[in-house]
Amino acid sequence: MSTNPSTNQQPGLVAGHAQYIKGAAEETIGNITNSDAWKDSGAHDKQQAVDAMKHASEHRDPAQKGFGGVEEKAGHLVGCDGMAKEGAESKKQ
Repeated sequence: MSTNPSTNQQPGLVAGHAQYIKGAAEETIGNITNSDAWKDSGAHDKQQAVDAMKHASEHRDPAQKGFGGVEEKAGHLVGCDGMAKEGAESKKQ
């Protein structure tokens, strides 16, 4: 299996965003039901997602790996500033 970062970056970013959304949903359920377990699980998932996205985007070239305006809008929609920023950067390219 290749260890080239460019071949594995996009799946890491996509999975990270999906995990972040999952964590946000868990936290919301925890807030609604006043369940500390759900809140903690959501916060944990969100932190793992942020770490994974940071790792995946360390060597990302927005000119070749970005989704432009779509990524920027999706970032704003889900509240992910990093995704919005990277989408804006790739849109400029």
